[in-house]
Amino acid sequence: MTASRDLGLYIHIPFCRQRCHFCAFYLEIARTERMDSFRSALAHEMDLYRRQNPLRSRPLHSIYFGGGTPTAMPPGHLLALLDLVRATWLISPGAEITVEAHPSTVTAEALKALADAGFTRISFGVESMNDKDFALIGRPGRVQDAETAVEAARAAGFTNINLDVMYGLPEQSLNDWIRTLRSLLALAPSHVSCYALTVEEGSRLSQDIARRLVSKPDEELQVDMESVAEAMLSAAGFVRYEISNYARPGATCRHNLLYWTDQNYLGLGPSAQSYVDGVRFGNIADLTGYVDRLKESRLPITEHTVLSAPDREADALVFGLRLLRGVPLNAIQSPERRQKVQELVGKGLLESDTTRVRLTALGRRYADSVAGELF
Repeated sequence: MTASRDLGLYIHIPFCRQRCHFCAFYLEIARTERMDSFRSALAHEMDLYRRQNPLRSRPLHSIYFGGGTPTAMPPGHLLALLDLVRATWLISPGAEITVEAHPSTVTAEALKALADAGFTRISFGVESMNDKDFALIGRPGRVQDAETAVEAARAAGFTNINLDVMYGLPEQSLNDWIRTLRSLLALAPSHVSCYALTVEEGSRLSQDIARRLVSKPDEELQVDMESVAEAMLSAAGFVRYEISNYARPGATCRHNLLYWTDQNYLGLGPSAQSYVDGVRFGNIADLTGYVDRLKESRLPITEHTVLSAPDREADALVFGLRLLRGVPLNAIQSPERRQKVQELVGKGLLESDTTRVRLTALGRRYADSVAGELF
């Protein structure tokens, strides 16, 4: 939809100290020998890409260490990986360099080391600011861990701090959610991500719901919680720029914007996904298979799709609609897709003016269904 200009690097760290009940992503419990195997394989993957140069020596606009829980690894490992990235690719001046963290996995010393090494943004998965919520979702830690970690991150030099929270948790009331938002705002983050709890097939949460140990999310209550979040965060000076994301001026997540604006990103590590010059490809979601392939000097890619021009248009439209500003009307070239857009406008799921089309409040609620209609 737009000419690809910016380029990001995503490094998937597949380790956590334990699996939360709502999680169905590929991960491994952090163990020294597995982390050592991963680091060696990741270095080999970087070297293979350096030789092939699919990025055509373009500089990185953003670097994102995600997971998993990157800070389940010792901080020295993360610093060594960032040094390896710098030795492999050009990095734009002022590039955004993010690391995800669980509050209970960091110390003041580790945060200082990360900030001093050049990480510019930290994203804490706090999930709730109410201790009673954690046991029901299998989440380790305490609210105090989040408060301590944010204070330590700010003291270490981080000025761009994101907090991830979830709503619609088991037994969470609207008042509970309001209290979480108030506690969150008291920590003065620059960015907040609010996600509705979803029940993933195969997760411990889905099993607990099937056994009637916990109740399934109340969708109507989640709608009310979303509205409250938008009102409270907006009143506090945040701008909602994407379905689940709010930022203070100048603090939007540049890396995630790559996904939503048809830019390029290269993903490294088990299960990481990439999109480079109209080609989508993904790595094997298994650490043993990932390591074995790289020992043979083979890239661990198991999915590879060259998108046609219509497919690229559909992809860019669907991802772009996640942004509150929407997408330009003139970027929709397909007559059939233009007709579908008008049908969705008639249903109240999309709205348009003379230049742009965007999701309505109702459309944001049914964003997945809208995406299915537009593909």
